[in-house]
Amino acid sequence: MKGYVILVSVVAALGGLLFGFDTAVISGTINFIQPYFGLNEVELGWTVSSLLFGCMIGVFLAGKASDLLGRKKVLMLAALLFFFSAVGSASAHQLILFVVARMVGGIAVGVASILSPMYIAELSPAKYRGSLVSLNQLAIVIGILVAFFSNYLLVGTGENNWRWMLLVMAVPAVLLFFSLFLIPESPRWLVARQRNDEALKVLIKTSGAEPAYYELLEIEQTLKNQEEARYSELFLPKIRPLLFIGIILAVFQQITGINTIMYYAPKIFANVGQSNDIALLQTIAIGATNVFFTLLAMSLIDRFGRKVLILFGSGGMMLMLMGLSALYFLKLTSGVLVLVFIIGYIACFSASLGPAVWVIVAELFPNRLRSKGMSIAVMSLWMACILVTITFPMMLERLSGGITFLIFALICLANLLYIWKYVPETKGKTLEELEKQFENSSI
Repeated sequence: MKGYVILVSVVAALGGLLFGFDTAVISGTINFIQPYFGLNEVELGWTVSSLLFGCMIGVFLAGKASDLLGRKKVLMLAALLFFFSAVGSASAHQLILFVVARMVGGIAVGVASILSPMYIAELSPAKYRGSLVSLNQLAIVIGILVAFFSNYLLVGTGENNWRWMLLVMAVPAVLLFFSLFLIPESPRWLVARQRNDEALKVLIKTSGAEPAYYELLEIEQTLKNQEEARYSELFLPKIRPLLFIGIILAVFQQITGINTIMYYAPKIFANVGQSNDIALLQTIAIGATNVFFTLLAMSLIDRFGRKVLILFGSGGMMLMLMGLSALYFLKLTSGVLVLVFIIGYIACFSASLGPAVWVIVAELFPNRLRSKGMSIAVMSLWMACILVTITFPMMLERLSGGITFLIFALICLANLLYIWKYVPETKGKTLEELEKQFENSSI
């Protein structure tokens, strides 16, 4: 049973791999597309963030579409969009076509960012759910590492190197599409569509025969006599605090600065005197660190809980960013210390805020409101990501690296204090038990 759940989760997490690849691959192309399209720093920020505008569209569409068609079918559509985006952006000769293709990929990323963790959460037994949902984050960081590595391998392929970097994404997109034929639909979606017999068969495969009947009764009870969910219900007194927690967690995950590194690492290294080849090689070290510490988080998240990981990780991120800021103020950016502090920051993020936020957001909301609640939380995440992505090149140019990274360090401190005071622990309980707990709590 555990092997089957892992297999299903791995297939669903391929959406996360494409999410990671598509968001990170742009970092290796920046120093080539900027002169090719003649972009200044402001235009570069908008071009890089074009994918993120598509993400918001994808997030907005994913919740309703997955409620109507099912999680599985909408993930298949996302796989097709990833493929068309890879081919379109790689073949673009005009900036507008490049931006449109990246936005199409962004729609796919937005869909995957909601449906991959949601699908895994809805199929996972409670005691493994944190680790299994974290598979999605692991897939994201593997996608990032693959993007960094392929960028480095392709940098020497001539003036069209950036096109090959973008085209690579077509391969995992095809793999995701055909792999989705092998997995079942979410049992909670099936129950919501009165397809209880099908749901029971899935639950028996994921939880075992006896627990499956009990879990089916729980799901039926939470959905019994309930009308189709509306977005307005998220603002009811019992649900509104959960929505605010989901939004604030999602925003903090981005404004603590993670994508300043993932999107602009080669630019940061180039600004402190590194060549393109060396800058891209150093991003591989960042990607490898990301993968290793995400694996560490997966082994700890169901043992120590989501909240403890985020508290320790946020503190570590703050210290690493303060160190990076100090290097800029002291003009010591020419050595290896910049890479050391960046890797330390990535390690802290990957072991905490990276996977844990996706797990909590997938757990917070009641069954019937989960897709809609996650849609709003994840849309907030992408809005925050857009803000950081557009403003970072300008901040680095106008405020200096010292002030820029100090601002992000203070945001990490604010995140730590918020988590400590307001965010509940969710480990070790079924989604239905959490639903009852939140209904009876005062958060």
